[in-house]
Amino acid sequence: MLHQRLSQKMLQKLSPQQIQLMKLLQVPTANLEQRIKEELEINPALEESISDYDNDKEDLSEPEQIRDDEENYENNNEDDDFADSLDIQEYTKDDYDYTNDDGDYRGKEDKKQTPFAIGKTFHDFLDEQLHLLDLDEHEWQIADQLIGSIDDDGYLRRELDAIVDDLAFQKNVSTSVEEIEEVLRTIHRFDPPGVGARNLQECLQIQLERKEQNSHVKLALRIITLQFEAFTKKHYDKLLKSLDIEEEQLKKALDVILHLNPKPGGASDNTTSVNHQTIIPDFTVENNNGELEVLLNGKNAPDLRISDSFKEMLSSYGKGAMKDKKQKEAVVFIKQKIDAAKWFIDAIKQRQHTLFVTMEAIVDFQKEYFLSGDEMKLRPMILKDIAEITSLDISTVSRVANSKYCQTEFGVFSLKHFFSEGLQTEGGEEVSTREVKKILEDLIAVEDKSKPLSDEFLTEQLKEKGYNIARRTVAKYREQLNIPVARLRKEL
Repeated sequence: MLHQRLSQKMLQKLSPQQIQLMKLLQVPTANLEQRIKEELEINPALEESISDYDNDKEDLSEPEQIRDDEENYENNNEDDDFADSLDIQEYTKDDYDYTNDDGDYRGKEDKKQTPFAIGKTFHDFLDEQLHLLDLDEHEWQIADQLIGSIDDDGYLRRELDAIVDDLAFQKNVSTSVEEIEEVLRTIHRFDPPGVGARNLQECLQIQLERKEQNSHVKLALRIITLQFEAFTKKHYDKLLKSLDIEEEQLKKALDVILHLNPKPGGASDNTTSVNHQTIIPDFTVENNNGELEVLLNGKNAPDLRISDSFKEMLSSYGKGAMKDKKQKEAVVFIKQKIDAAKWFIDAIKQRQHTLFVTMEAIVDFQKEYFLSGDEMKLRPMILKDIAEITSLDISTVSRVANSKYCQTEFGVFSLKHFFSEGLQTEGGEEVSTREVKKILEDLIAVEDKSKPLSDEFLTEQLKEKGYNIARRTVAKYREQLNIPVARLRKEL
């Protein structure tokens, strides 16, 4: 049976403009230029301003907040009130020039061209070698499919049965697993050695087979072919016994293996592979005689303004009575585009402001670190700490910290690098978990590799230094540092 009831609910809804701001906050500086170009393409009312466009730019250090109560200008079909409702004069005032240029954010004027890599990709290099082979059309199509299936690490991870299906459905080529394996053996002779392997064992085996065969290489090949599991687990005693060799022989064979490349796709030099990611710092922190200064990188954010031609068109329409329906539609279109341009410029300004105040709060919180570069000086800091300082929402701080980088005199770091949870010492002092990880790294760095330190021993060492920490926590920190367990760190 249906019932009618009245109920009250509190809902928080974001306006399209607020959503746009949230998305812009997540965009790193390296990608912001492309995002702005996209907006310039879809909105003719938005344009880049020339360098000396306006000498009386407004102060943007405290940008106007994006609101969800923007007026909705639509055709209400009331001819007499139409011109008044659109308020055209407000849109054509001479002092209403929007621009996101901001002199307060130091370093913003630095608009040097972003460096980028040029050259051939890894797959281009493989294609060049393919075209040097004397293959018939059928073999060439198989080889071309195989090369296209090789990933950036240089491995063929797709099953050969699946490649048979790919060739049948995509290229109408009928083949078999046996034919594909035969062509794949040809690709295994390509450079860099190991390319096209289906797993690490095959990758190392291909490289060893292509080396000049001496006693050490032959023994290394036996280890990889016959005792790969024992090798990966560093069961050296088992290797010595099963292969009936001396320890010195094993050392030299392992040295051969350790000089092989587990990821041949990244082995090409700069002439063959330049698929590198260039990190563009969003911030720079400078130390001026003990005074820390935050510079916001703005070289990928061109200055924007409302198009003069759009304002002139709107002004010209405002001089008439506008009884014609097409004129009214034109005015609505122009105003919608101008509104969208204003909202986008406001969002860019607020993005810059939010980034700046967030980074200033981080620098102030971690001042001792930015002055010294000593990771032991990093204080425990979570998103909530910065949110409280800046009066921003935690989700906003998270968006700023994500995919953003800061250049310091000690190197370039992700903003996430400066965040860490706290740990209580025996003396009651709260220290950063990064400090504990640094001590853990230092202990492992100087260990005897023939008898690496166990997690239990590391836990005792940390407790002796005053850090009350459980063994499972030590194991977690070790894994976060990408340090293997003691057994896998063992060396002869």
